[in-house]
Amino acid sequence: MWKWETEQQPKAVVVILHSAYEHHRWYAWLIEKFRSSHFHVVMGDLPGHGEQGKYTTYHDEDFKEYYKYTKVLLKVALEYNVPLFIVGNGLGAAIATYVLQNNKIECAGVVLASPWFNLKLAPGKLSNALSSFSAITSNVKLKHELEPHHLTRNTDVLMELKEQLPLKSMVTVKWYRDWQQMSRTIRNPELKFPDIPVLLMTGENDKVSDISTSKKWITEHTLSEFHYKQWKGCLHSLYFEVEREDVFKFTIDYINNVLRDLGYIIE
Repeated sequence: MWKWETEQQPKAVVVILHSAYEHHRWYAWLIEKFRSSHFHVVMGDLPGHGEQGKYTTYHDEDFKEYYKYTKVLLKVALEYNVPLFIVGNGLGAAIATYVLQNNKIECAGVVLASPWFNLKLAPGKLSNALSSFSAITSNVKLKHELEPHHLTRNTDVLMELKEQLPLKSMVTVKWYRDWQQMSRTIRNPELKFPDIPVLLMTGENDKVSDISTSKKWITEHTLSEFHYKQWKGCLHSLYFEVEREDVFKFTIDYINNVLRDLGYIIE
């Protein structure tokens, strides 16, 4: 993992969790935006991603590794002794939700961008059938037909990511089954999410995750404070989109309002 510290007095610390098949370098723009806005940033690569996934052709990580990794990131961030915010994108947003749902963590607020609570674009045409079969199918490989044009309309971002493509989006049935189990747990209305401020954002034209599931999830929980924002015309990865400056400003306004409610003076 890595730390990027603001040169000013920090308002808070932000932990960023990236989505599947990505790594932290994709988020250089977002990291610098937070840092220059007086926030420390802690981020790394999910297990099996980044340098760890450099020599592999598919993902077969146990999701327990993702949860353990996330808790380590949060522990490191809390050492700054300033309010902690989590910003998760795609799969990272779902992992953040699961970890907060199942652990007591001192978190001031969470931003969930296009969370993978339910997928429109799932790995493999037969994935739903295969994932219900016996353990014999666990190592069967599935192609997740996720392409850069599903993520953003921003040609500048696509050019920035050109050297880091194509996406390594081959997964095993076991990996997909783990995701299904996580998503079912998240969507279980009997399992309460902690009463912390939540900003959940989706793209109107998201072709990857099911935005109706995300909206249903946020309205089913009895939270004291939550905000739902659907960005008109946007695709899946809001922080990569043409409107990313506006998306970031919306995020910062939310975080600053939470900090004010906690008694911090925000200039």
